[in-house]
Amino acid sequence: MNVNIAKSWEYILKEEFEKGYFNQLTAFVKAEYKQCSCYPKENQIFAAFDYCSFDDLKVVIIGQDPYHGVGQANGLCFSVNENIAIPPSLKNIFKEIETDLNQPFPVHGNLEFWAKQGVLLLNATLTVRAHDAGSHQKKGWEKFTDTVISQISLKKENVVFLLWGGFAKKKGAKIDKDKHYVLTSGHPSPLSANRGFWFGNKHFSKTNTFLKSKELEIIKW
Repeated sequence: MNVNIAKSWEYILKEEFEKGYFNQLTAFVKAEYKQCSCYPKENQIFAAFDYCSFDDLKVVIIGQDPYHGVGQANGLCFSVNENIAIPPSLKNIFKEIETDLNQPFPVHGNLEFWAKQGVLLLNATLTVRAHDAGSHQKKGWEKFTDTVISQISLKKENVVFLLWGGFAKKKGAKIDKDKHYVLTSGHPSPLSANRGFWFGNKHFSKTNTFLKSKELEIIKW
């Protein structure tokens, strides 16, 4: 794994790349990509940072693992490539946007256009072995992404954090809630959404209302 991250983040995370655990993580990921099929493509591992610069960052959405099916993962949490069927969780995200903002259901599930507006679509674990969910967990990625969240919390102000489900809420322990706007709800997965823990959270309109109040440009969801 070549650590090729956007310049705006390189300065923020430089020290992390030099730590022992990250060297071990790099060796593990390199070996996995050499021996097995892994996702996303190697040049998309840090795509979340490439599309959303640190300076432009306004919103953080935290996912868990990249998709592990063929051609799905593109380095942005919840996002899939344009020619891929929209997964159930993302369908429920789009359904909530549809009712919250009264806008049409998208034709594809590629969320690059969110990222380019300042939405960091960050998975807690940035890589996965094909068809093996969670296979790259507890190898160091979680420590790295905890640092990302801590650095955002420390060095930015008025960032909106959208924490969906128990896993994301735990990552939220790193956020200074006096400096930032934190919204929580159930996960958009069918299991959680169908039990009433997702639909109606209005996170997308609430995010834009907050950004407007800080005289920041709203997100075109």
